[in-house]
Amino acid sequence: MSKKNKNLINVVYSTNPNFQYQQNEDEEQHTLSSSQQKLYVSIDKKQRAGKEVTLVEGFVGTEEDLKDLGKLLKSKCGVGGTVKDGEILIQGNFKDKIFDLLIKERYSQTKKKGG
Repeated sequence: MSKKNKNLINVVYSTNPNFQYQQNEDEEQHTLSSSQQKLYVSIDKKQRAGKEVTLVEGFVGTEEDLKDLGKLLKSKCGVGGTVKDGEILIQGNFKDKIFDLLIKERYSQTKKKGG
């Protein structure tokens, strides 16, 4: 498939000469300022073989900015982690430390979730 046709959705082949394909318009999502972000920090064990991860959810913005925030949190905690599906996963129980780091980075609407 050529590059120009990769964003086609609901591909239908028609003999109608006036038929127009629907294009999947990828809008560039703008990142909200840090003071407008509503982030939630929680601990998760589900489907992780009993190991704890600290989960940061609720980020609104580009994937690149989310990866930068994830990289910052991983380096400050000194552990590994990943960014996927719009969430930041940090290995280990760093709920309080990450909450404090986010507040220090001006994410003022950050909340702790869970017990």
